[in-house]
Amino acid sequence: MADRRGDTWKRHISEQLRMRDRVQRQAFEEIISQYNRLLEKSDMQAVLSERYQSDGPRGSQLSAADGGMRGDIQQEMSQMRIKHQEELTELHKKRGELAQNVIELNNQIQLKDKEIQRNEAKLVPCLSTQIATLEGDCRKLNTFLQDLERANQMLKDEYDALQITFSALEEKLRRTTEDNQELVSRWMAEKAQEANRLNAENEKDCRRRQAKLQKELADAAKEPLPLDPRRPGNSLSTSPENTEAPMGGVEVRVPSTALHVFEAHDGEVNAVRFSPGSRLLATGGMDRRVKLWEVVSGHCEPKGALTGSNAGITSIEFDSAGSYLLAASNDFASRIWTVDDFRLRHTLTGHSGKVLAARFLLDNTRIVSGSYDRTLKLWDLRSKVCMKTVFAGSSCNDIVCTEQCVMSGHFDKKVRFWDIRAESIVRELELQGRVTSLDLSQERTELLTCSRDDLLKIIDLRTNTVRHTFSAPGFKCGADWTRVCFSPDSNYVVGGSADGGVYVWNVLTGKLERLLDKHHSSAINAVSWSPSGAFVLSVEKGSKAVLWSDL
Repeated sequence: MADRRGDTWKRHISEQLRMRDRVQRQAFEEIISQYNRLLEKSDMQAVLSERYQSDGPRGSQLSAADGGMRGDIQQEMSQMRIKHQEELTELHKKRGELAQNVIELNNQIQLKDKEIQRNEAKLVPCLSTQIATLEGDCRKLNTFLQDLERANQMLKDEYDALQITFSALEEKLRRTTEDNQELVSRWMAEKAQEANRLNAENEKDCRRRQAKLQKELADAAKEPLPLDPRRPGNSLSTSPENTEAPMGGVEVRVPSTALHVFEAHDGEVNAVRFSPGSRLLATGGMDRRVKLWEVVSGHCEPKGALTGSNAGITSIEFDSAGSYLLAASNDFASRIWTVDDFRLRHTLTGHSGKVLAARFLLDNTRIVSGSYDRTLKLWDLRSKVCMKTVFAGSSCNDIVCTEQCVMSGHFDKKVRFWDIRAESIVRELELQGRVTSLDLSQERTELLTCSRDDLLKIIDLRTNTVRHTFSAPGFKCGADWTRVCFSPDSNYVVGGSADGGVYVWNVLTGKLERLLDKHHSSAINAVSWSPSGAFVLSVEKGSKAVLWSDL
């Protein structure tokens, strides 16, 4: 490339010189041609002069007749010589001028040549440096271009490979989607068959229980029974829960012995509740089932399982008659079953987070649910719709209800009191830890709370003040949903600890009455005291449940 550039400027200088020669030569071509003609004439005159001189001796011998002619010729020759001499003088003069011009032009050419050499001397190093730099840049660009071409080829190969992989994955996705649709169809068919089978088994169990009950009633009808004067004659009820309701005052016995330790669920057990008549109890676990148990001679016999939930059970509640069971679950829904036939009657959906608590109102036709989505919802069971939604501002962990007031415990350490009619907060009470559990006394004038600061407190609802605070060495609240409760006569409170112990406090003295620290191997999630006062059931993060009493 350097040689090509060198040839270029040399060729340019040569062309400039040739152009200068052509321009300057045109001005002297006519003079030179005239000079050449004069030289030719001068040469011819010299020849004629020599010839005339050689013819001189012979001219003397010519005749007199030729004398006149010779004189004319001589005269003409003299004139021609004079003319030629003048022309020659003029030519010599022009020749001198031209020679001077040539000298000046040669000097100018030499000056130009020196100037060109100086310019070359100046330009050559700079141009050489620039040429070297440009050649280096060109090599770098060529290398970069080659790298880009290789990278482009590599990317093209990768793109082709990814395109092939994408096509294969698309085909696999299509096949997987088809298989999934087929599996869903089969699963739905199997679920329908399972539901039909469960319904058939439930109907069979219901008929068997009805036949057994009719037989027992027939046998009982044959035996005369003394009438209880305290019981009105028109108080007969066909509900099995009402037939077992305790008569007169409730005798509460502080538990001291584990009557029955059993595996309640496949996994963690979150909730437990006795029915109003104390004959049945229900447990709910992470296996998505609510199980019903019957207390027979100090043992819990399985009665059946309530299915339909798609996630773990978080809360259980019986209605006041013991005919319906309400359960909240982690699948953002609450469900209601009938206890007699284990049938799912209602599914209440609308929350956008886990439903952590759900309770019947006193009329049993409405329920309140509290969720992790920081809302409380009021549901009408007759229309199966959500009547009201209240934004609480914090995750709701537990709920209790009176006739017109809902009390909710929250993650932000506050207990909120809601007026159902006005959908507004009546008042708030802030504790020292996240609220995990609420329970009302029998007279509904006192509220029991449990919080993550490992304290149980009784709040007087009439004065809105803390009446008692319970704690004990070793007692520790194990989860945000650890449930505690009053005894049926409100003289005791019971709670489970993270160390597996069941703690019973005396409300009147404020002291720890009893510690049951055996049989549980993990943190206790919930406890429930039977309405008859005879039993306490505790469930744990493992799979066990323990029935306690003083028998």
